[in-house]
Amino acid sequence: MQAEQIIILVTPIFFALIGLEYWVGKRRGRNTYRLNDALSSIGLGMLSQVVGATTKLFTLGIYVWVYEHAAWLPLSSDSVWVWVSGLLLYDFLYYWHHRFGHTTALFWAAHAVHHQSEDYNLSTALRQTSSGWIAGWIFYLPMALIGFPPLVFAVVALIDLLYQYWVHTQQIGRLGWFDRVFCSPSNHRVHHAVNEPYLDKNYGGILILWDRLFGSFQDELEAEPCVYGTREALRSWNPWVANTHVYRGLWRKMRSLPSWSDKLRVWWEPAHWQPGEAAPAHDAFDPYKVQRYDPRVPAARQLAAALLFLLLLVGTALFLWWSHQLGLPAKVLAILGLVLGLAGVARLCSAPGPASDAALTSAARHP
Repeated sequence: MQAEQIIILVTPIFFALIGLEYWVGKRRGRNTYRLNDALSSIGLGMLSQVVGATTKLFTLGIYVWVYEHAAWLPLSSDSVWVWVSGLLLYDFLYYWHHRFGHTTALFWAAHAVHHQSEDYNLSTALRQTSSGWIAGWIFYLPMALIGFPPLVFAVVALIDLLYQYWVHTQQIGRLGWFDRVFCSPSNHRVHHAVNEPYLDKNYGGILILWDRLFGSFQDELEAEPCVYGTREALRSWNPWVANTHVYRGLWRKMRSLPSWSDKLRVWWEPAHWQPGEAAPAHDAFDPYKVQRYDPRVPAARQLAAALLFLLLLVGTALFLWWSHQLGLPAKVLAILGLVLGLAGVARLCSAPGPASDAALTSAARHP
């Protein structure tokens, strides 16, 4: 069975848990959902899967080639220890991929999509980039060089990804000893927060032990409620804007610099790097004074957006189920069609009107 088909089979579970989280939040008086933001996040996840089905021959193909031509000691997928050690090694490599995704502009340009939501809930977990295939595969080549079979690599990668779904919630509090060993909702809330103490912390996928070992762990502080999003707020529901926002900023910065060495450094340094700085520095920033992007639209437009989104969701599910039988032209057309459809949803959710009065502070104080 293809990875895309597995995702389709577990999608009803994803939506059931989203519904449960929404119900619990309403019962507690701490709802963390907005229709516009949720549609944007889930739509970006749909687009990521469609692009992934198209680029898999490139990313997985490189892994297979390295495994077949350069593996030091090809391992057997029949051995339990190969699967266990493969999952541990993948999670270790994911930690470094994730860490570079925050500290290096080229990788942040892809990863930023996942952090753009100013809400934090299970729909945020589905908000994924469509450009990670460009360079993210580099981090996992050590598994191919060691000799982990492509099947083992693909399955443990899927396990690592699926595990991280449930930690994107504000409805689960501290979990005692579990927080000290594993990535948990509390630990991952810190990772998504833009508060100064929380920046660039808690990169672990399954194990938070990597952060404790390499000095990037930060506990969630009662006195510092998490505020979510990115410091350079997106302020758009459009999937094309979301996926190109950071790249375009880096390109403009690169073109403005006279030195070729600085032009190259733009992509390697942190995204906020400027030439001549002794070290990258964050500007003074008060997260509690930021207003969420939340344009008001009539109920009829919200209903139209939801109906169009449902049509796109069904179309995406059918595409992913049969994608392994489709050629490249059909896949490219599916990407273009989905981008246009989601842009339509974004337009319906972005009708001109007064911005919401809800500040980030109100969304940040849920435990």
